[in-house]
Amino acid sequence: MSGPNGDPEATSPDVTGAYFAPEAGAGPSGGAGGLPADEWDGTGTADAATELVRQRDEYLDSLQRLQADFDNYRKRVDRQQREVVDYAATSLVKKLLPVLDTADLALAHGSGEDVKQISAALFEVLSKEGLERVLPEGQPFDPELHDAVAHEPVEGDGAPAKPEVSEVLRAGYLWKGRVLRPAMVKVRG
Repeated sequence: MSGPNGDPEATSPDVTGAYFAPEAGAGPSGGAGGLPADEWDGTGTADAATELVRQRDEYLDSLQRLQADFDNYRKRVDRQQREVVDYAATSLVKKLLPVLDTADLALAHGSGEDVKQISAALFEVLSKEGLERVLPEGQPFDPELHDAVAHEPVEGDGAPAKPEVSEVLRAGYLWKGRVLRPAMVKVRG
């Protein structure tokens, strides 16, 4: 019997249907893998194929786990790098808030056009990066956004149902939607 191409050496199909040349010393006369003929049971090829399939599946599973672990690692490192950059930016902006406060105080005390330009330029740059000023005068008091340092009682029936901000003593700021510093306010009601 010969293989599909007429090759007399390829006489036995393996599990996948492909033909292969038997090893020297294999088969009924020599035994599988050099075993004596009386120890060869004829199932060596099927057992070897089953073992190879099992090993292949183990390696594939290990590879898939390794790829998933690497993807998770890459995502974690990316997230940590973004957090470090965000933390550094937040820290810098916190350090610049007193500069904005000083400029606001100078403007409130009649400072010149030069202070106004510098303050506006600094705030414009920071606002493009995510800084928002919280000036809640006339709005309902929100303890997450406002820090009440003074209370103004209301006499008569004109008291609001909820306390509201009557005066902003120091501006508050949000950084990318999060409270960076609450506004220092005077509350009425």
